[in-house]
Amino acid sequence: MTEELEVIDPQERFQEFFKTEKYRQRISQMAVTEKISLMVHFEELLAFDQRLAEELLEKPDEYLKHANNAAYAQLQIEDPEYAEKIADKMETVAVRIVRLWQATQLRKLGSDHIGKLVMVEGIVVRSTPVRPLVMRASFRCKGCGEITYINQTGLFLKAPFTCSNPSCGRKGLFDFVQEESTFIDSQDLRMQERPEDLPPGQLPRTLHIKLVGSEIVDVARPGDHVSIVGIVRAVSPTLPRVGKLRTFILHLDGNSIEVLGKEPEIALPAPEEEEKILELAKDPWIHRKLMNSIAPSIYGYDHIKEAIMYLLFGGIPKTLPDITIRGDLNTLLIGDPGTAKSQLLQYVARVAPRGLYTSGRGTTAAGLTAAVIRERGGGMSLEAGALVLADKGIACIDEIDKMRPEDRVAIHEAMEQHTVSVAKGGIVATLNARTAILAAANPALGRYEPHRTVAENISLPVTILSRFDLIFVLRDVPNKEADSKMSEHILEIHRKALSPVEPPIPIELLRKYVSYAKGIKPALTTEALQRLKDFYLAMRSASETEGSPVAITARQLESLVRIAEARARAALRKEVLAEDAETAIAIMKRSLEEVGIDLSSYKIDIDIIMTGKPKSVRDKLQTVLSTLMEMEKETGIVEKTALLDELEAKYKISRGEAERLLGQLLREGTVYEPREGYLKKT
Repeated sequence: MTEELEVIDPQERFQEFFKTEKYRQRISQMAVTEKISLMVHFEELLAFDQRLAEELLEKPDEYLKHANNAAYAQLQIEDPEYAEKIADKMETVAVRIVRLWQATQLRKLGSDHIGKLVMVEGIVVRSTPVRPLVMRASFRCKGCGEITYINQTGLFLKAPFTCSNPSCGRKGLFDFVQEESTFIDSQDLRMQERPEDLPPGQLPRTLHIKLVGSEIVDVARPGDHVSIVGIVRAVSPTLPRVGKLRTFILHLDGNSIEVLGKEPEIALPAPEEEEKILELAKDPWIHRKLMNSIAPSIYGYDHIKEAIMYLLFGGIPKTLPDITIRGDLNTLLIGDPGTAKSQLLQYVARVAPRGLYTSGRGTTAAGLTAAVIRERGGGMSLEAGALVLADKGIACIDEIDKMRPEDRVAIHEAMEQHTVSVAKGGIVATLNARTAILAAANPALGRYEPHRTVAENISLPVTILSRFDLIFVLRDVPNKEADSKMSEHILEIHRKALSPVEPPIPIELLRKYVSYAKGIKPALTTEALQRLKDFYLAMRSASETEGSPVAITARQLESLVRIAEARARAALRKEVLAEDAETAIAIMKRSLEEVGIDLSSYKIDIDIIMTGKPKSVRDKLQTVLSTLMEMEKETGIVEKTALLDELEAKYKISRGEAERLLGQLLREGTVYEPREGYLKKT
């Protein structure tokens, strides 16, 4: 007897829940905003009635119907006119549950979850266009013209068996009447696990999600982090002429969808963490602390850790009406084998609020930018690649020199414009890729040759080199003192299996610190501006004298501003001080000295990075060409030996060097050999 008393109609319980102050307000707001869905926080339902909430998770189909009916009943009380309007349109109020107490991992979804309500989080990788789905179809009988309504479920349109008019009763042909039927918007999404949730060495799993209802379609775009609550369904695929298969495929019928925001900065730190962060920022030696916290197990490389610190914090992007200027820094490390480049890159990918690590060997242009995929239905859709997924984060590309040239071209646009453009198969789109790029490359000959220029040392085109703000060379030079410290450091790691140096800031806090700092937008002070200007003008004026190389271009000036802003941001300051400008100049000088030195004149020559040839080589090539052209006027075709003699006699260019310069001109196609041993300008 007591058992029966406890059975409460779930619909009544839901209605009591909707009668609370908060939900009465929300329901009356529905009429104002003309919406038909009502957001319900799962935790509030749990606090109101635990059993009801648990039943909702177990039998979502039945209990969501009760909830919808209860919400509609409550709407009739709050706003009868609007309730009637909804009923006229043949629609119902949809209750949408958000934020279940825990998210289920995509890879854990299995047979136990079929028919249950779950919440999954991940990245949207693909979305189809929004398509109307028929809910209630009307059919006209071809015989008597009687109209029959049929509620539709499943994938295929169902027609009536017999005409509903008793006097007709035909079994045959019916016409579908579009005007009389009701439709609702639907969309399919494909969602993939987040890179940070992946167990190492596993392929990311994907899940198909079906969204139905005008208020949840088109909420998320590819690349967005979302949390979706829905009912797990299993559908058996049908094979033609065989029937249904025994293995079923899981998908999710979406009930609600929330975009967790592209920016990792949205996740605000807890108050006690914020206190710690602000406390850290007061330290006058904060930059040193941050540098020492970056990859503490890797010995040395202070200037590179400093560069990585600036890269993590980044400058401020400026959006003007006509152009946008990127704020993120791009850094390239060129180094001998065994100088811990890949370790640094993997570390940065872990610390950055959104970091992705990829290696150049197995990377294609479509994988980095966006792939156009033909769908089963025959349409084309876009799938976001690594740079798009790392939007507002850091992409670490290892072995960038090993990429195929046609794939490497894809990075150009992302590095300077911060977008990825696709025009394939009728899809023309521009996606955001506001990514800082940290790349590593090996020298072309296995080791870095100090007497050759950077452009000759790595097999990277100049177009990419010139887009890096900072380029550093990691050289493995034997040095007794450094080697003994380094070996102790490495052996200590192996002995204790722990980092010999404890980082001043633990990695979790460092990550939160970086996220927090991204919300600060420091502005240049006049002193800082003056320092940068003086440095730029001093470097330019050195290039004014006839025949001397160009030392620095406007691209480097922008890089300086970005570095100075990043340094101010690292100390959570609102303005860029003179000391930030000084440090930016120091690290830029270091980078220029490592890569931009013209080895024959020992002057800094930015053209090595911009054009690939230092001024001295360009001058010599010009000399060779002009001599060739003068001799061509006299003889029509120039004998190679005569040209070499002339160059040696007149311009003191040795035979070996002249041969090399001619080889370069022949390769570039400026000069050609009409026949063996003779030259002519093309």
